[in-house]
Amino acid sequence: MDASQSTYDRLLSRISTRTAQVGVIGLGYVGLPLAVAIARAGFPVSGFDIEARKVESLNNGQSYIEAVTSTALAGQVASGRFRATADFAELAVCDVIIICVPTPLTKHREPDLSFVRDTAAAIAKHLRLGQLIVLESTTYPGTTDDVIKPILQETGLQSKTDFFLGFSPEREDPGNRSFEVATIPKVVAGDGVEAATLVQAFYQSVVKTVVPVSTTATAEAVKLTENIFRSVNIALVNELKVVFGAMGIDIWEVIEAAKSKPFGYMPFYPGPGLGGHCVPIDPFYLTWKAREYELPTRFIELAAEINTAMPRHVVDELAKALDRRCGKALSRSRILIIGLAYKKNVPDIRESPSLRLIELIEEWGGKAEFHDPHVAEIPSTREHMAIKGRRSVELTEAALKDFDAVVVATDHDAIDYQAIADHALLIVDTRNVFGRLGLARETVVKA
Repeated sequence: MDASQSTYDRLLSRISTRTAQVGVIGLGYVGLPLAVAIARAGFPVSGFDIEARKVESLNNGQSYIEAVTSTALAGQVASGRFRATADFAELAVCDVIIICVPTPLTKHREPDLSFVRDTAAAIAKHLRLGQLIVLESTTYPGTTDDVIKPILQETGLQSKTDFFLGFSPEREDPGNRSFEVATIPKVVAGDGVEAATLVQAFYQSVVKTVVPVSTTATAEAVKLTENIFRSVNIALVNELKVVFGAMGIDIWEVIEAAKSKPFGYMPFYPGPGLGGHCVPIDPFYLTWKAREYELPTRFIELAAEINTAMPRHVVDELAKALDRRCGKALSRSRILIIGLAYKKNVPDIRESPSLRLIELIEEWGGKAEFHDPHVAEIPSTREHMAIKGRRSVELTEAALKDFDAVVVATDHDAIDYQAIADHALLIVDTRNVFGRLGLARETVVKA
């Protein structure tokens, strides 16, 4: 048995017996649920994060992610299977290291892999024989091979022999209580046969279903394909919304009837734009990479263009409704945005179209405020610094009557839509929530 085989066999044995020490880097919407799921599967887990506030909170059993209850977290902390740390030197004792850091876009809509590179460099400082490193962050095909591996191999240790490298795309769906980490099928791939076996063995210990693919680039492409599929189909219904609206046809009625077909159709729904950490961002990772091959991605870019234009379309419809129904200019109006989060029943505001709606309304000269039961205050963001610190207003009868219009951007369940229907002077509904709830009023305009 040579050195590489003994290193591989030793790590495979530790994974099989669940004695492998696991490190999860980045304890956000992806990393924390994953870390808790791994601990629940019986592995000892160290969660790494650069924010001391997060580390302290987690070690006290207090979760800041809705997908992980404080009760569930506290149980894993008390058992000794999970602890958080900001000391990256502890990576040296980890047998399996999973990277769950952000992969945003630059202001020019190009991939920003700074978090991935910095994390790989931090791992490299403590890299040793026999470790498995898995990237979960969404990225373009080739990142694991072309970005992560060279940084790690600068240490002199080599992938496939001294350490093992893999990719497994995250598949979180915030707010969806029908699925959790352990029940969502996991796509996995490794750099070489042994790495692929190790990655598969590890995730099989944590989740019910593992889907192996041939290369890390293929696994990276799977994640992009999933989100491009959503982006393109949402863009289609957003465009149809505008076209059918001009014809006096209700897009939501069309979709409800179309989805009665038991084959050949899948319902997607229009809205005020795309939000979240995946669908508005991931397609641009592929369009950027495609340029390297001198290939156009017109379909993907057109979908992004349509979805990006939706907040402006909503504000245009708002301005028309104020003028025609109230005889008032948007520039002299106070508007209440319902829902700051990008998706119903979650507190996540990343890339939320509501932020853009507020900015566009105020570019017109109007004044915009928001109500969101899940978001108390607009935090600091890179692209919306001018509106940070604004707080959610209370949804009262007096407040509703004081605004010239209400725009429903996110249809949280914990909203009193009856009160809005009864007291708002004008309602612009981007989610058809009033139609769904049977609260149709003359004051409701769909946009």
